[in-house]
Amino acid sequence: MPDSPFNDKYFYTDTYEKVSFVKYSQYWFSNRFYAMLARRYAKTGGRLLEEGCGLGHLIGQLEADFIAHGMDINPWALKQAKEGAAFSVFFCASAESLPYGDGTLQAIISKHVVEHLHHPDVAIREMGRTIGGGGILILATPNLASLLKPLKGERWIGYQDPTHISLHTPQEWRKMLEAADFKIIRTFSDGFWDVPYIRGVPAKIQKIFFGSLGGFQALTGLVFLPLRWGESVIFIARKNEQKP
Repeated sequence: MPDSPFNDKYFYTDTYEKVSFVKYSQYWFSNRFYAMLARRYAKTGGRLLEEGCGLGHLIGQLEADFIAHGMDINPWALKQAKEGAAFSVFFCASAESLPYGDGTLQAIISKHVVEHLHHPDVAIREMGRTIGGGGILILATPNLASLLKPLKGERWIGYQDPTHISLHTPQEWRKMLEAADFKIIRTFSDGFWDVPYIRGVPAKIQKIFFGSLGGFQALTGLVFLPLRWGESVIFIARKNEQKP
């Protein structure tokens, strides 16, 4: 896929440019937090798909608890993922056309995927089609309602990746989820980690001041940050049971 922006360079540019992938980094704790959410809300032992699994760091934390599948459109990333998560199944496919039968998945994690898609509504309908009744969707995407977004202006993290072609308000995402037969059971955020927000104040100080609550949430797994208190909006949604 030589013309695709999703190649090896993707993980070292734009929003990933300053990301550290090592253990106990902010990135590692973020993946750990989503793994905690999956274990809490989804039925362990079931088939779980991570859309946009990237380098496989999140699915690698879940393969002991679920029948773990990882999907991405980046062949280079999938090769790295297979090396780090040997007990998971990986394949190349689009989120807008999932290669699963109706109701054959028990859970999907879609962590910062839908904003990259031309037709995120189609992808969400595919999630609704493939998740069985009572199954769980964990979906995260940039939060246009972030309280501190105006302080960043055009420098806001959601605008820094040129492949973010589908940014929508939380209310618009909610409508897409409900149209795909999901009942939203939690809506929250992930904290203010996109420092600096204030010019002239050292970033390390701002990271402590603005990032402490998000860090505490990620560290403990407690979900308490309101919708507007962070750079991502996170939905926990349950697929409605099929009516007889």
